[in-house]
Amino acid sequence: MDLWRYLEQGGKRAVEVAHRRWGKDEIALHFTATRAMLEPANYWHLLPKYEQGRRVLWDAINPRTGKRRIDEAFPEAIRRRTRHDTMFIEFCNGATWQVVGSDNYNSLVGAPPKGIVFSEWSLADPMCWAYLAPMLEENDGWALWIYTSRGKNHGKTLYEQAQSTDGWYAQKMPATKTPVFNQEQLDRIEDEYITLYGEDLGRALFAQEYLCSFEGAVLGAYYAAEMARAEAEGRICDVPWDPTQEVETFWDLGVSDTMAVWFMQTGPVGQYLWIDYEESVGKGLEWWAKKLKEKPYTYAAHWMPHDAKKRELSSGTIARSVKQVAEDLGIKPIQVVERPKNMEAIVTEQIPAVRRALAKSYFDKTRCARGIEALENYRAEYDERKKVIAPRPLHDWASHAADAMRTFVQGWRPKKDTSKPLDIHIRGIV
Repeated sequence: MDLWRYLEQGGKRAVEVAHRRWGKDEIALHFTATRAMLEPANYWHLLPKYEQGRRVLWDAINPRTGKRRIDEAFPEAIRRRTRHDTMFIEFCNGATWQVVGSDNYNSLVGAPPKGIVFSEWSLADPMCWAYLAPMLEENDGWALWIYTSRGKNHGKTLYEQAQSTDGWYAQKMPATKTPVFNQEQLDRIEDEYITLYGEDLGRALFAQEYLCSFEGAVLGAYYAAEMARAEAEGRICDVPWDPTQEVETFWDLGVSDTMAVWFMQTGPVGQYLWIDYEESVGKGLEWWAKKLKEKPYTYAAHWMPHDAKKRELSSGTIARSVKQVAEDLGIKPIQVVERPKNMEAIVTEQIPAVRRALAKSYFDKTRCARGIEALENYRAEYDERKKVIAPRPLHDWASHAADAMRTFVQGWRPKKDTSKPLDIHIRGIV
């Protein structure tokens, strides 16, 4: 009721961190229904991935009533038309509601929304808020973030921001403060987690899912331990660019998808100094050529994955590779790394190689902030039905920075250096 009253009284920014089965989506759906009736406009319900929307929202059944969740919130009597293919509803008063995904936020077109629900925000691409916020500002609209904690990522940051920002609403609701589960049920659930995942991880996951702890582990995260160690050892810090040394870049390619690039200089005693990180969605190589030239760096080489050799139609007739187009634009020299043998090689060879590299890495905390967060959240797929971690990475917003880092370990090799090793303090890093 506290959350509902805040929104009902005109609140614009609400963050609700609550345990599993608390009813986050139900509250969001019903509040959106009331706003749509009172104020005809466009409303969106955003999930981390568009494809999730159909399974967890559009077709989902309320187990307590046996009815579809959207039918309970949006009865047929208030609808003018329903499009199942695009998960879109138009109401009798002209208002609209649609399920969208943070994985394609940049492709959303049309009239801007008046209200957006960010469901499972801790798993969504955090860049989507930067893209969508101006739309709400233009419409004086509202935003509601609903999620369960997922470690020390952007979900924790947003909650802390909401706590300290005037006019924002922040609430954290662990299962011990609600009537959804009794203590006997919680004890049994915790025992099941311990049986499935072991003592330490089981307790951490229970604290995350049911006690709203931001200290819990991200299930299946490949590099969480290495990045936590880097932070504890002071290796996520200010990493100055050395203008006397060349910079090498490492890419994950994409056009309609995200393109990611790490910028690295080597340290004097075998460290990897990650001085910069950039990514973009829907930008071509012309944009990247300009971006690289704008930076003050002198480049030794640009390392790209195997698909840089793939030929595509250019100028309508001539098939040219990404490498050829990039070099013509001044992105050179380009080194193309070999294609991974298979998915097993990625998991058993390349990911362990990245872990070893991270142990010797320093990251600029400001310029590499987006890449750092991606590495912390890069994880394996998880099968909710079987309760097992799949032997393959999850392709989401965090995978692009991680794939660019795999380009590094797969292709780059240090040059022979006969100079006397110097202390890292000379660079002024620590």
